[in-house]
This record gives sequence, C-alpha cells and structure tokens, in this order.
Amino acid sequence: MKIVALLTVRNEELYIERCINHLNSQGVEVYLIDNGSTDDTVNIAKKYLGKGMIAIENIPYNGRFEWLQILRNKERLASEIEADWLIHYDADEIREAPPPYMTLREGIMEADKQGYNAINFDEFVFIPTKEDGSFEGRDYLKEMKYYYFFEQRPMTQIKAWKKSAKPVSLATSGGHRVDFEGRNIFPVNFIMRHYIALSIRHLIEKYSTRVYSEKEVKERGWHKDRAGFDPLKIALPKKEQLKEISDKGVWDRSDPWNKHKFLGFSYPKRPKPGKIKPKISVI
Repeated sequence: MKIVALLTVRNEELYIERCINHLNSQGVEVYLIDNGSTDDTVNIAKKYLGKGMIAIENIPYNGRFEWLQILRNKERLASEIEADWLIHYDADEIREAPPPYMTLREGIMEADKQGYNAINFDEFVFIPTKEDGSFEGRDYLKEMKYYYFFEQRPMTQIKAWKKSAKPVSLATSGGHRVDFEGRNIFPVNFIMRHYIALSIRHLIEKYSTRVYSEKEVKERGWHKDRAGFDPLKIALPKKEQLKEISDKGVWDRSDPWNKHKFLGFSYPKRPKPGKIKPKISVI
C-alpha cells in the first residue's frame, strides 16, 4: 500500500524535518508543495528527495495567504498522484493511529481491509505555557507536555482517504473534511497532535505577518479569528488550565475547546481536583 501525505508549506523550518521524519517512520511518503518559502524549509526538505520525499513542487505566493488555491491544488494532486491513500497534512502536525496500531500505515491498512475509505482525526493542541514559554530549538514532540482537546464540531478532521476515480473536494469544507461520493468513515478516530506554535515569538511571527485573502475572509467566512489577530492580546495558559499528556496512549477528550484561547479569548477555569472527575477516553 502506498500512502502519500500532501504537505503544503511556507516558512516551516522549525517543523519540517521533524514532520518528514515522523511520516517516514509511519510508512507514509511525502509530496511537498512549497508556497514561496523564504527561510530554509525547501533546503531542508531537499535532503529527503528519494528518501521518503516523492517530489517538491511550487505554487506562487502573491503576497497573501490563498487557502483556496492551496486546497484546489491538493484536489488536483489527489487525482494525479499514484497512491492508494492520501492525507491532507500540515507541517505543525503529528498524526498517529490509535492503539493497537503501531503506525499510521498499519492503522490505515486495517481501515482499508474493513472496507472504509476515510478517516477522521481527533485534534489535541499543544502550546507553550506561562511556566515554559519557548520550545524553539528543542524537541517539541518530547518536551511539550500540555494540550487541550479542540473540537468545534464533530468530524472536522476527515483528512485521510482512499484514492478512487471519483473526484474529491477539500474546498467545500474549508479544508476540514474531504468530501466525495460514497465516503465511508472508519468508526475509530485517529490522533492528531497539533503543535500550533513553539513560543510567543513564533505565534507573533506566524499570525501577525500573514495577510489573508480578503475574499476568503468576507465571502467564505474563513480565517476570521486569525485575520483579526492582535499580538497584544496573546495570553499563554497556565499548565493547570491544560491537560497533561499520558505515556500510556490515553487522551483526555473531556471539556473540548471550540476556540483557540491564545488568540485573545478568555481561558475557562479548571475545576478543583476532586470536584469533577474528568472523562477519559481510551481507544
């Protein structure tokens, strides 16, 4: 089985090597689309050509973040690339199969064997805290321990699918869900660790320098929270307001957040220990 991650990047030098190495370890090949990076992203990626990296192509950057262009390009590639399964992927993500599967490849093969052709992921967002505010230059996958379960609505991360002759759409959902005729979603959600930023400096650089397509914001309703990003409103959470990662493959899906609080929204108060027993989901 050939599984390919469609990875579009722009200035992701903090993530790209870890991302590619992870996908290689998971039995997933990478097709990289660079959107006008000006840092070392492409030079780092080139080291992997022929070593899990299928190809590197470029799409033009015209001074603004054109999400629709990126999604349409992935839709095109999904029909052209030789693959059995595809994954809509970002550089700041680490996607995994749930236990008992050891790798993404193993989990996807099982979903395929059972007759399913799409997979949804649960999103767990890792972020620096007030107590530990920067993970730049550190192994963020090992050292970032605190997360929140992010779920605006059910089934918003349907981002792995089996290739068929039928066209797929990513743009209709703003990239949250792949849509196609006959979609049959595997009943067990996979895991997506989202390392949304590695420091306050990184948050500011990532969001305050990004110019969004006015048409996408006004007509499609995309990027609203990020388009209104105000660096003066950044507020990192305390560790006690987040969940701590378990080394036993257990993920806490209780108290889902539907907004990224660091963008300026107030953090919810965590219940005192012993007052409320959290719901722990084990797959």
